[in-house]
Amino acid sequence: MSIVDQPISTKDTNNKSNNNKISSEKNINRIFPPSIPFKKDDIESSDEWGFEDSGFNINENGHATFTGKRYGLSGLEMPVLVPWICDMMQVEVKKEDVHTSNYPNQIPDAINHPEFLKLVKKILKEEQISEDAKTRLRHGHGQTQEEMYNIKYGKLKRIPDLVVYPTEEEQVRELVAAAVANHVVLIPFGGGTSVTEALSCPENEIRFIVSVDMKFMNRILWIDKVNRMACIQAGAVGRHISNQLEEYGFTMGHEPDSIEFSTLGGWIATNASGMKKNKYGNIEDIVLDVNVVTVNGELHRSSIAPRESVGTDPRQWIFGSEGNLGIITSAIVKLFELPEAKHYGSIIFPSFEEGTAFMYDLAKAGNPPASVRLVDNVQFKFSMALKPATVGMKVFKKKMESFIVTKIKGFDPDKMVVSTLVFEGSKEAVEAQEKRVYRTAAKHGGMKAGSENGEKGYQLTFSIAYLRDWIMKHYLLGESFETSVPWSQLLSLCENTKARIFKEHAAMGLPGRPFVTCRVTQVYDTGACVYFYLGISYKGLENPPKTFNQLENIAREEILSSGGSLSHHHGIGKLRQHFLPQIMSKTMIDWNRLMKEAVDPDNIFGVGNLYNSDSTHSNTQNSKILGENE
Repeated sequence: MSIVDQPISTKDTNNKSNNNKISSEKNINRIFPPSIPFKKDDIESSDEWGFEDSGFNINENGHATFTGKRYGLSGLEMPVLVPWICDMMQVEVKKEDVHTSNYPNQIPDAINHPEFLKLVKKILKEEQISEDAKTRLRHGHGQTQEEMYNIKYGKLKRIPDLVVYPTEEEQVRELVAAAVANHVVLIPFGGGTSVTEALSCPENEIRFIVSVDMKFMNRILWIDKVNRMACIQAGAVGRHISNQLEEYGFTMGHEPDSIEFSTLGGWIATNASGMKKNKYGNIEDIVLDVNVVTVNGELHRSSIAPRESVGTDPRQWIFGSEGNLGIITSAIVKLFELPEAKHYGSIIFPSFEEGTAFMYDLAKAGNPPASVRLVDNVQFKFSMALKPATVGMKVFKKKMESFIVTKIKGFDPDKMVVSTLVFEGSKEAVEAQEKRVYRTAAKHGGMKAGSENGEKGYQLTFSIAYLRDWIMKHYLLGESFETSVPWSQLLSLCENTKARIFKEHAAMGLPGRPFVTCRVTQVYDTGACVYFYLGISYKGLENPPKTFNQLENIAREEILSSGGSLSHHHGIGKLRQHFLPQIMSKTMIDWNRLMKEAVDPDNIFGVGNLYNSDSTHSNTQNSKILGENE
């Protein structure tokens, strides 16, 4: 049985861990939760997004269906979805017309390093070490369209030579020491959900590469119920963190779209944001302390205070470090008591402009709902296409609702948009917030669309993530990318980016019509996050991923020229490296590079993110190793 299919027995390391901080304080306030149980039905797919038992299909009627039992769409038949995609993108999608996957195809051979492997076998048990080809392949990529396309229809040129699974901090320290002594590259691996090529191995790396999978360092080590803090290991997955904290009456409040699969360590390494950021903050607001194993030792503190003024804090370098500086082993995070009330809501607006004005007013007034998102008209229609066929009285109800919205209220079906909301807090606070929000919406022509639609819209986030791999089988490529932008430039950025994509798609002579849509998500005093989705038909193209990347890069250029950021929460990885000189001065880039070379002079954490993997430093190191091997 492969290591990915079985749990590993772990020791209770509470007394050993450097994360038992505030050592002078008696632990009377602390709870020590048990290990998170391993569930056999939570097997994740190796070649597609998500759980193995879930995903879209086309049935004998030519209708879309969704397998499994985990999601609101599970078991449903969606007769409108396939025809809607065909009409929107001017393509044909048929059950029998499938681009057959060759996964796993052309897995690169592993480099041998007997001396290092001998050391690893002294540090870890046999079941914590994997040289299996498919396991190595999975650890050599994230979730970009190019990576997922290549594992099915092409190949990855470089992947890890070994995968290890530490279960305690001491093992991580010994692994790093062994890597330093043997000039081995270490790449931390969390949930594998990166969409920036952050997990891809540098093609020019000739050294032995080890993927350090943190999945079994997944415990909540302690919960401080009085001071509302918890110490959590970096490999803990979002859904497990949420479920276990809830048992004790708490939440972190951090819910990225990838919460089912991404990890605490990954959130810190990418400087992530979540759907409920408005209430609970981004990851940098939630994390109080972080423990990191570096080539020179550990970053850790003896105590945690509400705030400090102690000079430059090296731990801050870890936010957004993307695996370049060390291995995050655990973090201490803020906790929030579970809200007394949780209500969903939805509002229809006559146009994207009115909906955006509503979002701006919410931000200006302060204290917006925990989550408020606005989707454009295309995404609104897309959500309608995901609904199952209606029967009986539901048909009459649907027609009446449509009549009220389009005939009585006068909403144009080709312009109307929808906002979904989540309210959390005390009963009184939620009630007051709802009144204020709906009053603000009315000023912009908004019409309440019900809590049921709000909840469905919120939960839909998790199931639509499975669309990318499904449509890829039918000759369509899709990807998401995000930015943040000041309020005054938000509308023009959305309009400019969409127009530029359509223009360039036509100029490139690509088949069909591009699928382009956006939504406004996290809001700030000064602006908001905008999330784009892009889809194209690749039938007949010589190099589909390259063509898609060209179009996405053009969109990114337009975003930057329209006042948007390079990234809001996905990070840089290798996908966006070449844009850094456009947003940072040479001095800023040099400072980042010098810091990397100072704290990791031999580039042991040689994942190649943020800093160009073809840099002089990297090539010099490879020449050094070549000379030693000769």
